Amino acid sequence: MPKLLVCGRGGSGKSTLVALLAQCLGEEGKVLVVDADESNLGLGTMLRLQPPEKTLMDYLGGKPAVREKLMAALRGSGDEKVQMFAEKTTIDDLPPECMYGNGQVAWVRIGKIEHVMEGCACPMGALARSFLNNLIVGKDEWVLVDTEAGVEHFGRGVLEGVDAVLLVAEPSHESVVLVDKAISLCREAGKRHAVVLNKVVEEAEPVLKKMLAERGVEASGVLPYSPAISWANLWGEPLEGGLMGSEINALVGKIKGLVGLI
Repeated sequence: MPKLLVCGRGGSGKSTLVALLAQCLGEEGKVLVVDADESNLGLGTMLRLQPPEKTLMDYLGGKPAVREKLMAALRGSGDEKVQMFAEKTTIDDLPPECMYGNGQVAWVRIGKIEHVMEGCACPMGALARSFLNNLIVGKDEWVLVDTEAGVEHFGRGVLEGVDAVLLVAEPSHESVVLVDKAISLCREAGKRHAVVLNKVVEEAEPVLKKMLAERGVEASGVLPYSPAISWANLWGEPLEGGLMGSEINALVGKIKGLVGLI
C-alpha cells in the first residue's frame, strides 16, 4: 500500500487533510501518520492522539547525534544520505515509545525544534528521508506524511521514499504559484502527484480552477470551506469523523487510482 506525502503553502490545510484522510483510510486498514513538520504542534489534537513519548530524533540520540552521522557521511562519501534505520523496517518494527496509536490510526513524529539557537532543521529532513526510504508498508496499510510549509522537503529529498505527493492549494495566488513549482519538482523526481483544493468557497472555485488550468493543472479533489473545521481548529478540538465525508471518499478513490490500486 502507498506512502503519500502531503505538502503545500502554510495554512493551506495540509494537517487537516492528513487528519481527514487518516480517519477515512482507518476504516479500511492501518494508517501511520508521519509528522515531518518540525514546527507544527497541533496534528495530534486533530487526530485525537497523545504525543508519543519520544520523537524518532530523540530515539536516535537527539539532533547532535544525528548531525554527527550526517557529517560523517559527508566526510566519507560527500553525500548526506546515511542509513539510520534497518532496511525493510515495518510499522510493527517501530519503537513503541516513538509511536502512539488509537484503533487503526497511529502517529510518529520525526523531530521538533525545541530550543533557540539549536541550528537548522536539516537533520530532521535527512532523518525523514532515511525513515521513508526504509519503511516497508504492508497490505492494507497506508502512510500519510505531513510536511512543513513550502518546498524545502523537496530539496532535502524527503519525497524520495514515497509513492505519490498530494499538493494542497487554498484560494490564494501564492498557493497556486507554490503548487505549480511543486509539480515541476514532482516531475523532476518522477513522482506521481495530485492537487487538492481546500477551504474553497463557491464563488472562488471556478476562479481557482481557471488559474490552475492556465498552468496545465487539474484538481483531483475539492474540499469546501467548513465552519465546523475552522472552529475545531480554532479551539484546538479533534476533527470529528464524518466531516467532509463525501468529498474525502471521492478523493480517496482518486488517490487509489493515482497509485494503481484501482
